Amino acid sequence: MEMKLEARDVAPRLATGVFILNSGLSKLRADQEMAAGVHGMACIAYPFLKKLDAQRFTRLLALSEIAVGGTLLAPFVPTRLAGAALTGFSAGLVGLYLRVPGMREPGSLRPTQSGIPLAKDFWMLGMGIGFLSAHSPRGGESANRCPWHRCGRH
Repeated sequence: MEMKLEARDVAPRLATGVFILNSGLSKLRADQEMAAGVHGMACIAYPFLKKLDAQRFTRLLALSEIAVGGTLLAPFVPTRLAGAALTGFSAGLVGLYLRVPGMREPGSLRPTQSGIPLAKDFWMLGMGIGFLSAHSPRGGESANRCPWHRCGRH
Protein backbone atom coordinates (compact mmCIF):
# COMPACT_ATOMS: atom_id res chain seq x y z
CA MET A 1 0.00 0.00 0.00
CA GLU A 2 1.59 3.24 -1.18
CA MET A 3 1.00 6.29 0.99
CA LYS A 4 1.91 9.45 -0.87
CA LEU A 5 2.21 12.83 0.75
CA GLU A 6 -0.64 15.04 -0.45
CA ALA A 7 0.24 18.61 -1.48
CA ARG A 8 -2.38 19.97 0.94
CA ASP A 9 -0.49 18.43 3.88
CA VAL A 10 2.98 19.77 3.03
CA ALA A 11 2.63 23.32 4.41
CA PRO A 12 1.13 22.41 7.82
CA ARG A 13 3.54 19.49 8.26
CA LEU A 14 6.51 21.65 7.32
CA ALA A 15 5.56 24.64 9.49
CA THR A 16 4.67 22.57 12.53
CA GLY A 17 7.54 20.13 12.10
CA VAL A 18 10.17 22.88 11.89
CA PHE A 19 8.68 24.67 14.91
CA ILE A 20 8.69 21.52 17.08
CA LEU A 21 12.10 20.35 15.85
CA ASN A 22 13.63 23.76 16.67
CA SER A 23 12.10 23.66 20.14
CA GLY A 24 13.59 20.22 20.76
CA LEU A 25 17.03 21.17 19.50
CA SER A 26 16.99 24.25 21.75
CA LYS A 27 16.11 22.14 24.79
CA LEU A 28 19.00 19.75 24.11
CA ARG A 29 21.34 22.58 25.07
CA ALA A 30 19.36 23.55 28.17
CA ASP A 31 21.38 24.62 31.16
CA GLN A 32 20.36 23.73 34.72
CA GLU A 33 18.29 26.89 35.14
CA MET A 34 16.29 26.38 31.94
CA ALA A 35 15.79 22.68 32.75
CA ALA A 36 14.52 23.56 36.21
CA GLY A 37 12.01 26.04 34.74
CA VAL A 38 10.72 23.62 32.09
CA HIS A 39 10.51 20.79 34.60
CA GLY A 40 8.89 22.95 37.25
CA MET A 41 6.08 24.05 34.94
CA ALA A 42 5.51 20.49 33.75
CA CYS A 43 5.33 19.26 37.36
CA ILE A 44 2.54 21.72 38.14
CA ALA A 45 0.39 20.15 35.44
CA TYR A 46 1.65 16.58 35.82
CA PRO A 47 2.82 15.97 39.42
CA PHE A 48 4.12 12.46 38.66
CA LEU A 49 6.98 14.12 36.74
CA LYS A 50 8.51 15.26 40.06
CA LYS A 51 10.12 11.81 40.21
CA LEU A 52 12.38 12.75 37.29
CA ASP A 53 15.48 14.88 37.56
CA ALA A 54 15.02 18.25 35.79
CA GLN A 55 17.93 17.70 33.38
CA ARG A 56 16.76 14.19 32.50
CA PHE A 57 13.16 15.35 31.99
CA THR A 58 14.24 18.22 29.74
CA ARG A 59 16.45 15.90 27.68
CA LEU A 60 13.59 13.40 27.27
CA LEU A 61 11.24 16.23 26.30
CA ALA A 62 13.81 17.50 23.78
CA LEU A 63 14.20 14.05 22.24
CA SER A 64 10.41 13.70 22.06
CA GLU A 65 10.11 17.05 20.29
CA ILE A 66 12.86 16.08 17.86
CA ALA A 67 11.10 12.80 17.13
CA VAL A 68 7.69 14.45 16.57
CA GLY A 69 9.20 17.26 14.49
CA GLY A 70 11.20 14.79 12.42
CA THR A 71 8.14 12.62 11.88
CA LEU A 72 6.22 15.60 10.54
CA LEU A 73 9.10 16.63 8.26
CA ALA A 74 9.84 13.17 6.84
CA PRO A 75 7.95 12.88 3.53
CA PHE A 76 7.99 9.07 3.70
CA VAL A 77 6.02 9.06 6.98
CA PRO A 78 2.28 8.76 6.26
CA THR A 79 0.30 11.82 7.28
CA ARG A 80 -1.97 9.77 9.54
CA LEU A 81 1.05 8.48 11.49
CA ALA A 82 2.53 11.97 11.71
CA GLY A 83 -0.92 13.16 12.86
CA ALA A 84 -1.00 10.55 15.61
CA ALA A 85 2.39 11.74 16.89
CA LEU A 86 1.35 15.39 16.72
CA THR A 87 -2.02 14.73 18.38
CA GLY A 88 -0.48 12.86 21.31
CA PHE A 89 2.26 15.40 21.82
CA SER A 90 0.04 18.48 21.54
CA ALA A 91 -2.65 16.95 23.78
CA GLY A 92 -0.07 16.85 26.56
CA LEU A 93 0.78 20.49 25.92
CA VAL A 94 -2.89 21.51 25.92
CA GLY A 95 -3.14 19.77 29.30
CA LEU A 96 -0.29 21.95 30.50
CA TYR A 97 -2.13 25.08 29.30
CA LEU A 98 -5.33 24.00 31.03
CA ARG A 99 -3.70 23.02 34.35
CA VAL A 100 -1.04 25.64 35.02
CA PRO A 101 -2.46 28.61 36.95
CA GLY A 102 -2.19 31.99 35.30
CA MET A 103 -2.29 30.74 31.72
CA ARG A 104 -6.00 31.46 31.25
CA GLU A 105 -8.35 34.21 32.23
CA PRO A 106 -10.48 33.14 35.22
CA GLY A 107 -13.41 30.94 34.15
CA SER A 108 -12.36 31.07 30.50
CA LEU A 109 -10.26 29.34 27.88
CA ARG A 110 -8.97 32.73 26.72
CA PRO A 111 -5.24 33.05 27.37
CA THR A 112 -3.64 35.61 29.59
CA GLN A 113 -0.49 37.32 28.29
CA SER A 114 1.50 34.54 29.98
CA GLY A 115 -0.66 31.88 28.37
CA ILE A 116 -0.39 33.04 24.77
CA PRO A 117 2.76 30.98 24.04
CA LEU A 118 0.94 27.83 25.22
CA ALA A 119 -2.36 28.61 23.51
CA LYS A 120 -0.78 27.73 20.14
CA ASP A 121 -0.90 24.11 21.21
CA PHE A 122 -4.62 24.08 20.40
CA TRP A 123 -3.69 24.77 16.76
CA MET A 124 -1.25 21.89 16.78
CA LEU A 125 -3.87 19.62 18.32
CA GLY A 126 -6.35 20.66 15.63
CA MET A 127 -3.82 19.95 12.88
CA GLY A 128 -2.98 16.58 14.39
CA ILE A 129 -6.64 15.59 14.54
CA GLY A 130 -7.07 16.78 10.96
CA PHE A 131 -4.09 14.70 9.84
CA LEU A 132 -5.62 11.63 11.50
CA SER A 133 -8.51 11.79 9.03
CA ALA A 134 -6.21 12.03 6.01
CA HIS A 135 -5.77 9.32 3.42
CA SER A 136 -8.28 6.75 4.64
CA PRO A 137 -8.03 4.13 1.90
CA ARG A 138 -11.38 3.02 0.51
CA GLY A 139 -11.24 0.86 -2.55
CA GLY A 140 -7.74 2.13 -3.32
CA GLU A 141 -8.74 5.80 -3.19
CA SER A 142 -8.14 8.39 -0.49
CA ALA A 143 -11.27 9.47 1.32
CA ASN A 144 -12.42 13.00 0.70
CA ARG A 145 -11.93 15.05 3.87
CA CYS A 146 -15.19 16.92 3.38
CA PRO A 147 -18.01 14.94 5.03
CA TRP A 148 -20.59 16.41 2.65
CA HIS A 149 -18.78 14.96 -0.35
CA ARG A 150 -18.12 11.48 0.99
CA CYS A 151 -21.40 10.20 -0.38
CA GLY A 152 -19.90 10.40 -3.87
CA ARG A 153 -22.21 13.16 -5.15
CA HIS A 154 -20.05 16.18 -5.89
